[in-house]
Amino acid sequence: MNKEKIILGVDPGTRIMGYGIISVDGNALTLIQYGVLRLDKYSTHELKLKKIYERMTQLIEEYLPDEMAIEAPFYGVNVQSMLKLGRAQGVAIAAALNRDVPIVEYLPKTVKQSVTGNGNASKEQVAYMLEHLLKMKLDAQFNDATDAVGVAVCHYMHGKTKALTGNASKKKGWSAFVSENPDRLK
Repeated sequence: MNKEKIILGVDPGTRIMGYGIISVDGNALTLIQYGVLRLDKYSTHELKLKKIYERMTQLIEEYLPDEMAIEAPFYGVNVQSMLKLGRAQGVAIAAALNRDVPIVEYLPKTVKQSVTGNGNASKEQVAYMLEHLLKMKLDAQFNDATDAVGVAVCHYMHGKTKALTGNASKKKGWSAFVSENPDRLK
């Protein structure tokens, strides 16, 4: 018997943080809520971190997610930006830990690969596939929120993998996923 699961997806940022909350009931995905927290209006990094913690806590208390999936920071050219992004991610994780919400981290390429089948997909391609999967139009103004929904959907798609459930399969790729999950195909 499948139990409904609520997944909170987070795309951390120091200027804009995206979040997306999905419900999973069997193989049915439903978007509950998505949005962004605009942080560029706050004057200090410390205040931004405080706002991230407060908003994450509000979302967790309101929607009671069973799990949180968060996008891992990736190394760019600017080390200072990477450090700030890591702090933002850490604060979001701390809010979930404080409420005993399990957390799983995914690399950006893993999210894109899971949603579109291409680890180098554009934001637009991710949004298009999410619209198809969720059977609804997503607001193009909220790319960071759409990315966060993608993180949540990625987590759902990895729900039967070894990292989360102990599946001992050594196979990789879409063909292995299809053969191991015939019930998830339409």
